[in-house]
Amino acid sequence: MTELYAIYGASGCGRSLMPVARAQLKRLGNPAEIVFIDDSLVVETIINSHRAMNYAAFKAHPATQKQVLIAIANSQVREKISRQLEQDAIELWSVQADNVVLMDEVEIAAGAALSPFVSITSNIKIGKCFHANLYSYVEHDCVIGDFVTFAPGVQCNGNIHIHDHAYIGAGAVIKQGTPDQPLIIGRGAVVGMGAVVTKSVPAGVTVVGNPARLLKKN
Repeated sequence: MTELYAIYGASGCGRSLMPVARAQLKRLGNPAEIVFIDDSLVVETIINSHRAMNYAAFKAHPATQKQVLIAIANSQVREKISRQLEQDAIELWSVQADNVVLMDEVEIAAGAALSPFVSITSNIKIGKCFHANLYSYVEHDCVIGDFVTFAPGVQCNGNIHIHDHAYIGAGAVIKQGTPDQPLIIGRGAVVGMGAVVTKSVPAGVTVVGNPARLLKKN
């Protein structure tokens, strides 16, 4: 059996996660190659010492087992690519830094990208293709949906429910909810950089500031 792993996306997100992915395979004693997938490429090239190719070339590669980490910040694009991978019977790959902290009863679906210094405590359920960037944390009794993105330094405290496709900006703080009344971040909501969220956020809106308030569009 031959294996081939890939980071889908060769922009900043993908290039930042490649060393994490490389270290993970090394920890596991797995000598398999990791490549970049970049659909803007017409011919194969080299990016940061790794082969880079478009998806058609990756799909055509003769490896018998392929896994892909989708390293693209746009959650809608992540979902679209994950559906394509599923159609092509290619597995999602989860990657985590060696200093990530995972405590008790943590369930994380496939395709997660956990950057260095991420902490996830106890009794937490997280959906597929979750991105947790540098120094983010998730506290106890949280439920996080599919295709959710945490920028660096997000502080997600206990008893918070974050629905699919939400984006939490760098340094944002989300106040702890309660078991009978969790604080909810709605589907597709955006929490701005440095926001302090003290109450639930409806689906599809953007909140900013301290305390976080609805961003009004002109």
